[in-house]
Amino acid sequence: MPGFLCTNLNIPPGRRIAMKGNLSAGAKSFVVNLGKNKDDFILHFNGRFDAHGDTRTIVCNSKSKGQWGTELRESHFPFQEGSPAELFFTHDKKEVTITLPGNHQFKFPNALAAEGIEFICVEGDIDVTGISFA
Repeated sequence: MPGFLCTNLNIPPGRRIAMKGNLSAGAKSFVVNLGKNKDDFILHFNGRFDAHGDTRTIVCNSKSKGQWGTELRESHFPFQEGSPAELFFTHDKKEVTITLPGNHQFKFPNALAAEGIEFICVEGDIDVTGISFA
């Protein structure tokens, strides 16, 4: 069940999505999905403390018409169980720029070439305390 779900958005390219939340003590993983709907994500961001065979790893993917794309793994993992976290996402037709705590950035390709974000879903071991758009 989603911890946070927002639909019918219209976030154009270049706008920044800022998300704040508190990670659960004993967290296993949390997910942020950005895209058009539940079957089309330009970004599936999965912070894994200890889940699906991964430890302290970020796994990113895309999803088109319900079919998963190619995973990208990011080893920089600045999250701490039981602590606050802040993430930033900025997209354009080519890629999504993800900014992690400590200002570490990496990019994930926008395989859908989506021009806008209409859907945000956050699940897992994080309590969302705020989302803003700039």
